[in-house]
Amino acid sequence: MKISVFTPTFNRGYLLKNLYDSLVRQTYKGFEWIIVDDGSEDDTEKVCTGFIDKNIIDIKYIRQKNGGKHRALNNAAKKAQGELFFVVDSDDQLTANALERIAFHYNRVKDDESIGGVFGVKALFSGKPPGDTLLFPELKCNNLDFRYKMNFKGDMAEIFRTSVIREFPFPEYENERFCPEALVWNRIGRSYNLFIFNEIIYLCDYLDDGLTRKIVKIRMESPRASMDTYAELCHSPVPWLQKIKARINFWRFSFNSDIPFTKKMKRVSGFYNLLAIPLGYLMHINDKKTVLNQNG
Repeated sequence: MKISVFTPTFNRGYLLKNLYDSLVRQTYKGFEWIIVDDGSEDDTEKVCTGFIDKNIIDIKYIRQKNGGKHRALNNAAKKAQGELFFVVDSDDQLTANALERIAFHYNRVKDDESIGGVFGVKALFSGKPPGDTLLFPELKCNNLDFRYKMNFKGDMAEIFRTSVIREFPFPEYENERFCPEALVWNRIGRSYNLFIFNEIIYLCDYLDDGLTRKIVKIRMESPRASMDTYAELCHSPVPWLQKIKARINFWRFSFNSDIPFTKKMKRVSGFYNLLAIPLGYLMHINDKKTVLNQNG
């Protein structure tokens, strides 16, 4: 069984060797590495060509016009030849047995058509988890229950069936270069379960030039994607408190959009807007101050 490891990258040529080395060390050899260069202006293409010339692992290098990680993912999914699709960011690495453990757990559940993917554990390079610690050896549930009913906070190593990734492509909004992964992962969660195993397979960090450090500004610059994420969550089978939080965040980012107010109201109509709109506006004002200080 082949696994497609997908890495989006933008001006990260200086980091890619660490990830490349971790892939070379994999005990499981049935994989391809798809690198989508999102319009880099550094030496990323030269670095990737050097990897390919070594002919140690199967690498596909794709260059696209700068459009964001979600467009890169859609691009890679069309080219992927693996049964599984694994997103690994350019500043991260895999443990030496990561793909072996993924293949092991996936083979246990692959005949269950209700399973859309398998999730493993991320850890910081220090060894600590970037969020909550899993309190179970393994679990079968959907992403909505995992995130909003069990209230798990933190990043996971997410591996989906490639067919599922193709079934739920990321929406591509004109003039927006970011789409929250949660939008699509939640859509998948309404149709498929996940098999979650409690093993560290992914090592990460959060660099100053990464998405996580600038996430508020990025969401403000992509309001339609942000609004859709929270509007859909409002109408998902999650606890009412999560629906209220989602509604507040919908309005929070809606103030960065030129969509008419009446259309916004149709997306998340109801009594709770009496609370959500003013709270969302206050958060929007705070976001503007935060971004101004960051740019300061």
